Parts: sequence; C-alpha cells; structure tokens
Amino acid sequence: MSVLVVGLSHKSAPVPTLERAVVSGDTLGKLLRDVFHADGVAGSLVVSTCNRVEVYAEVEKFHGGVSVICELLARHAAVPLAELTPHLYVHYEDRAVQHLLSVACGLDSMVIGEGQILGQVRQALRLAGEQGTLGRALSDLGSLALRAGKRAHAETGIDRAGASLVSVGLDAAAQHLRDVAPRAGAGSAPAGTLDGLSVLVVGAGSMSSLAVATAARMGAARLVVANRSASHAQRLAASVPAAVTAATADLSRLPAEIAAADLVVSCTGAPGHVITADTVRAALASRAPAGRPLVLLDLALPRDVDPAAAGLRGVSVIGLEEVRQGPHRGAHEEDVAAVRRIVAEELAAQVSADRAARVAPTVVALRAKAAEVVDAELARLAGRVPGLDARARREIAQSMRRIADKLLHAPTVRVKELAGSPGGDSYEAVLRVLFDLDPEAVQAVTRADAVAPGWPEGEVPT
Repeated sequence: MSVLVVGLSHKSAPVPTLERAVVSGDTLGKLLRDVFHADGVAGSLVVSTCNRVEVYAEVEKFHGGVSVICELLARHAAVPLAELTPHLYVHYEDRAVQHLLSVACGLDSMVIGEGQILGQVRQALRLAGEQGTLGRALSDLGSLALRAGKRAHAETGIDRAGASLVSVGLDAAAQHLRDVAPRAGAGSAPAGTLDGLSVLVVGAGSMSSLAVATAARMGAARLVVANRSASHAQRLAASVPAAVTAATADLSRLPAEIAAADLVVSCTGAPGHVITADTVRAALASRAPAGRPLVLLDLALPRDVDPAAAGLRGVSVIGLEEVRQGPHRGAHEEDVAAVRRIVAEELAAQVSADRAARVAPTVVALRAKAAEVVDAELARLAGRVPGLDARARREIAQSMRRIADKLLHAPTVRVKELAGSPGGDSYEAVLRVLFDLDPEAVQAVTRADAVAPGWPEGEVPT
C-alpha cells in the first residue's frame, strides 16, 4: 500500500470552483467511507477547509487509485469530473507525505504560517478515526504531520506576524473602511485598525471565535455575535474583553444588527447564503445615517453573503478571492526556510524508517531460519548423545543460540542501516539470496506485520 493524495486548493483553483467542490457535514463522512470501501483502497482521510479539499488514501495501484478518487470526489462535490479535473493535483508516496507535512506547517496556506490549519488537520484525522477509515499508513502519516506542525510553531517564528485568514481579512476590511470614510481622531491610528467601530460576527465556530478575538484586539468598540445557537453565541460574547461592549443576537434579527454595524464578518459553514441581498437591502433602509459605508467580510466556503449585495449603494463585499489577491502579512523568509528544513528532516527520517521497515521481515525470517537450524542440531545432538543431563542440554542450547545471535547481529544491524539509504532494497535481496531464505516465509512476516491496528476509534495523537 502507498499513500496517494488527490485534491484542489486556492493555488490550483479559483474560489468559485473551490466553493462548488467543498465537502462538509454528512457529505464529508460519506466521501470518507466511499473512498475507504473502494477496490484497492485500505484507508482514507479528507482535509476539507475554505482553502482546500484533499483526499488522502492508502492504495494498491496509482492509476486505479487516482481514477476512483477523482470520480468519488466529483460525485460527492456534485461537480462534473470534466470541470474538476483541470484544477486537481496528484501526489504519490514520498511527495504525498511531503505535501501533508507542508500543509500542516502552514506552508501551503493562503496566509503562509497561519496556525489554524494544524487544528484542521487534527480534526480531519479525528473524523477519519471516528469513521473507521484510517489505515496504518495514514495513521503514521497523521502523527508525522502533527509533529512537524508543532515543531514548525515551536522551533521557528513562522507565526510571529500573527497572521491568519481572519486577521488578513479584517485588516483589508478595516483599511477599506478607513479609505472610504476617514474617522475623526483616526489620523494617528495605525492603518487597518477597527478603533471605535461596531462589528457583527455571524456564526460561532472556530473562525468566528478567532474573528471576535481579533476584532477586539484591533480596537472594535462593540461586538455582536449572531448565531442559531444562543448558548454558543453567549459563550463567544463572554470571551470579549470588558473594555468592549458585547452582545448576542438571533439570526432573525440580522437586518437590524447589520443596520447598526460598520463591519459584518460571516463564517458559518452553512450550505447556502446566510446574508441575502434582500437582508442587506432591508438593513440599509433603517441605517443611520443613510449612506454610511458597510463592509461585509465573507470568510465562508461556500459563501455566506449573496454576491448581489455588492451592487447595493454603500456596500462593499470582501470575499476569499479578494483576501487571496490582497497584500498579506506573510511570514519572514528565514522562518519559511526554517520550516522547510523541518519538513525535509521529518520526511528524510520517515523515508529512511520506511526503507528500514521493509527489510525487517527479511531479518525476522533470517533469525527464524537460524532458530530452526539450532533446534534441528539440538534434536540431532539429543539423538546421538542420549545420556546428556538436563543442565548440560540447557547450557549447550544457550551456547548455540548465543553463537547464532552473535553471527547474525552485525549483518542484520548493518542491513537495516543500509536499507535506509537509496537503493536499500538491493541489500535486502542480497540477504535473501546469501541465506537462501524462503520468499513465502518473508511474505508471511510482512502480512502479519500489516495487520497492526491504527488509533482507537475517536483518538488522535495531540
């Protein structure tokens, strides 16, 4: 089995295509299970965010795996395969491993170095564990990716700018408000702040939580959280610092709350538009003073805000496409280089370990053959010298086994070391030929080793 990834991201596809291809909720679980149950597949994992949709699988054959994953992704995303194919990328074996490590470290994000992706990868692994679709290779790869991501944030300054998709979007929205309606007393304030403004956050998930915290840090005077679940909205509003006025609202009150806001941030993950053009039109009718600029920051995929709202007077809509094209507070080049070194180190260690693991069945088979030879000689000795007492038999047996172990120690240790280097398979082949090992014996060890369990259901390393 080898790891294969098929996906599309903000680098390979425009936002409208990503919006159509996004999979979430029940559809995500069905995609996981259908890939897992496909012929030649032994494990599946799906990383689906507003920046990417990627299917990872343990496959027997490359071409068969690519074909079935593309078909299932197109079917569950409800996008014709012909429209999806031009935007898909494929990575296999070591390249697939390297790709997930880069993703988990934030190197492949729209905002380089953002830390939210690490939690999203962990959540994807947890869901695959709950659905029972994680094979051994994907379990190991998940652990490796999480470790690399943690190292990236702990050992480098990749996130020193504190940039995230949310913070970049809020910066863009604040700058736009500053440009279209300069505020009294804002001349000395840093560009991109929300000093004195009223912000409405629609949704109460992880991105909404980050939006609330960032808006408060940027100086918002009033924060309102609107959500279907009142308890979730209240929990989020309660996290706002005391210096900021915080409130909650039901989604039925959206027109009134939009009318009172300077900036609306929406990131619900709902399947359709949460803020329609009619909702915004109704809000403008009661807005005071009339014509006061309104910015709608839509960080959801699929989009929460009806694009038609951008055609209303005084309304600006900033979506993921605009965030992607705008200037980012990116990570420093030296930090990016340092994270790339971490990815390279982890990948090299994993490749070496995989190569060494491939020779392990041959080493086990060799030791098993040596044990059989020792046992056969002990049996022959017992037949030829029947008068040996039990103590003498034990001493002779221990001596013979020690001799066999010492003779095999150096070659088996060395072959494991050499197996971790390029061309290591040839050393394993030489070992099998020199000691005339039965291929069936080696395969038996390989099959037994492959039946190792993955993570317990619902458990993911932290």
